[in-house]
Amino acid sequence: MAILKPLPSEQCSQLFGLFASLFFLGQAFTIMLVYVWSRRNPYIRMNFFGLLNFQAPFLPWVLMGFSLLLGNSIIIDLLGIAVGHIYYFLEDVFPNQPGGKKLLLTPDFLKLVFDTPEEDPNYNPLPDDQPAADQDQNRPPPQ
Repeated sequence: MAILKPLPSEQCSQLFGLFASLFFLGQAFTIMLVYVWSRRNPYIRMNFFGLLNFQAPFLPWVLMGFSLLLGNSIIIDLLGIAVGHIYYFLEDVFPNQPGGKKLLLTPDFLKLVFDTPEEDPNYNPLPDDQPAADQDQNRPPPQ
């Protein structure tokens, strides 16, 4: 029976989760996505339960405050905000600085698997594969 080895990112997540005594990091990942979205959309106005109006960059902090108000631990929220901030800095801020460069690169094997192949300029589709408008142009005019 083959033993599946986890990917390095899974190992890092599991190690960090154990270090922080967290075994499920789904909520932290969600908060990270909220943080990155809110930083990329700073001018969007938000409304929380009709009581609080604020700009989008404050959304993760409002959610953390609401979590604290409900009596939940804010460690998961802080972890998501911290990871989101690191990602946002490395992806959006640092590459745009003088002398900065993009540090987070997609591995080539993932590009090979998921990117669409470039179209061949010499490809000539069969008549059945052409769109209807093109087929009408190839037909002789009715007599």
